[in-house]
Amino acid sequence: MLGNNDLTLSLPETLEFELNGIKFAVIHDSGASAGRATRMKKRFPEAQVVVYGHSHIPMNLMENDQLLFNPGSPTDRRQQPNHTMGVLTIKVGIMESEIIALD
Repeated sequence: MLGNNDLTLSLPETLEFELNGIKFAVIHDSGASAGRATRMKKRFPEAQVVVYGHSHIPMNLMENDQLLFNPGSPTDRRQQPNHTMGVLTIKVGIMESEIIALD
């Protein structure tokens, strides 16, 4: 996805796809935390999972029947207590999500 440091690359702003019966949407910046769940549901009404980044703030939260998932960052934790990464385990029609602290 097109990130704020990808100015010279030709990448899409968003991506929507289905994997093993689960509908995903990916976007770099989901905007401010206030109203995020409503905004993502409106922008991606069919998505069961919205993966985003930008803030580097890990999130693994179900809101409005949609998983909002930000893996954080393994390299730049900014003001977060830990470097993190996210894991989505996908099986047919079933998904597990986890944020893992790396330090």
